[in-house]
Amino acid sequence: MEKLIHIGFGNIVNTGKIIAIVSPDSAPVKRMVQRSKELGNVIDATQGRKTKAVLVMEGNQVVLSALLPETIAGRAHTEGGERSES
Repeated sequence: MEKLIHIGFGNIVNTGKIIAIVSPDSAPVKRMVQRSKELGNVIDATQGRKTKAVLVMEGNQVVLSALLPETIAGRAHTEGGERSES
């Protein structure tokens, strides 16, 4: 089984399915998120907070998170190696 990481507010994703973790600020990413919403491929894990990271997943799924991309990437990197106590 692949590693699971916490992306905020009790939400967890499989690191083996993540293709990219990007900031939602650029126009192409905004268009991608909007198109995914229209197709019903968005998982909103922000709990009503501002979206700070967009996780592009296998299978054309897009996950929105209220955590910064650096935070999620750091957790994915840490979980892939030695587990930190936090």
